[in-house]
Amino acid sequence: MKRKTACVFSVSSIAVCLNLAAVELDRSVMSQAYWDVWNDGLQGRIDADIERYRQTDVTFEVAAPDGAEVKVEQIDHAFFFGAHTFNFNQLGKKEWNDRYKALWGTLFNSGTVAFYWRTLEPRPGELRFEETARDTEEFWNVSKEPWNEPHWRRPPPEPIIEFLKERGLRIHGHPLVWGNNKWMTPNWLWDEFCPEAEKAALEKASDVKVPRWDASLPAGIPCDSIEKEWVRVWKEIYATLGEEKIAELVPTYLKAQNEWYARRVREIGERYGDCVDSWDVVNESAKDYDIFGRKAVRNCQFDASWYGPMPADYAYKAFTWAQKSLPARARLNINDYTLGEGMVHQVEDLAAHGAKIDVVGMQMHLMNPKESAKIARGEFSKVAYDRAHPDSIRKRFELYSRLARPVHLSEITITAPDNSTTGQMVQAIILRNLYRLWFSMEKIEGITWWNVVDNCGAPGEPSISGIFTRDMQPKTAYFAMDDLINGEWKTRLTVKAHEGNVSFRGFRGRYRLKWIDADGNNQSKTVELK
Repeated sequence: MKRKTACVFSVSSIAVCLNLAAVELDRSVMSQAYWDVWNDGLQGRIDADIERYRQTDVTFEVAAPDGAEVKVEQIDHAFFFGAHTFNFNQLGKKEWNDRYKALWGTLFNSGTVAFYWRTLEPRPGELRFEETARDTEEFWNVSKEPWNEPHWRRPPPEPIIEFLKERGLRIHGHPLVWGNNKWMTPNWLWDEFCPEAEKAALEKASDVKVPRWDASLPAGIPCDSIEKEWVRVWKEIYATLGEEKIAELVPTYLKAQNEWYARRVREIGERYGDCVDSWDVVNESAKDYDIFGRKAVRNCQFDASWYGPMPADYAYKAFTWAQKSLPARARLNINDYTLGEGMVHQVEDLAAHGAKIDVVGMQMHLMNPKESAKIARGEFSKVAYDRAHPDSIRKRFELYSRLARPVHLSEITITAPDNSTTGQMVQAIILRNLYRLWFSMEKIEGITWWNVVDNCGAPGEPSISGIFTRDMQPKTAYFAMDDLINGEWKTRLTVKAHEGNVSFRGFRGRYRLKWIDADGNNQSKTVELK
């Protein structure tokens, strides 16, 4: 017989709609070696830190007679629990889309909205902010192979921002500047804004053929082979010619590239600055920072990025452009998967040059199903130890604490080893323990889950990393997440009024207080516990 704990995953409003039963946590799917790491002493410390950093004592005024019972119900968190919204209206059935949307406002209070340049501006100046017929639910409901469409996982931002605004939820834009040529840089930037004469001169001088993007492909389709060749080719060009010579050979392109990046940030800021709460201003630039000798500002002619040529000091410029184009209230993030000493230096260096970095975004992807199976056995590879072992996580946050900035766990993936009952339980237990540990960390202000639905990630991402199956049936991981967000971490209690006040200790967030006044009338009040 399997050993089971007393923990039972609760049932939220979306689960009730689906007529689902609670799911019991089965510890036996994890080895004793795993539980030796996630032991009772660690769990006790996590509980104490959650109590210390996420809850506080408060007193509120209420117009209630002495001794009257006041019901205290938390209705939202100050901490944000989010997910990306890249599959908005794209799941193939209205029923599935409705279940997906219902998660925002019940499970998630934050949504990450796609602003990837390649699909947001498939042709120069043709911005895809608003929905067209090809973005509607009706279009996707009849699409036989949605993953082959150029705008799969790239819905226009306008309808999603309106959807999130209507629900009063946090809106996070991702990303403004990123050098990636597969997912971010539009095909036309090099093809159309580097004159043929400059291309020819560069190729003659370097004896390297620079690839063109396949004009037969739709503008948004990422091409693995060209992207890999692009990275390889530019590495060879850098070694052959050096930066000064390259700048001399392609000056028109480098000038145009700089202008188009600045224009992109300006246009997005003008349209969405007042309604998007936070932005990943620059994405995955820490590797370049190390390549550039850990200097954020070098005053060079361009950045010889590993992605290919980028505007000079592009990470610093990204914040300069954002600070000019976005209101002061916008929270500006730097986002990366490279989480060592180098990124800490980069944030300090950028800030020393005047970059307004409000939040540090950390990606934590456990993509490989085999790694999850090993973790269940208590085996931690270097990657798994770095991202899923409590000792490593604590050390990283000790390092990042010197930045004195909040942390957004901006992209979280915890894949299941497989989608069997046991595999789903393994995913759920890893999720539960990591979410509890992260929630207990003082500097973390939010966690954003990446792929909500199985088989809806980017190519190369695991098909079983969602908390819902492809037909929007909740997996065990959903219940684990919901139990924490809407169960353990929401304060619900009844207290008695005394001299026009009620006092209690609770999780930070918005509350609804309810009582019956001296005349027998029902009264309520919404308050915020900060």
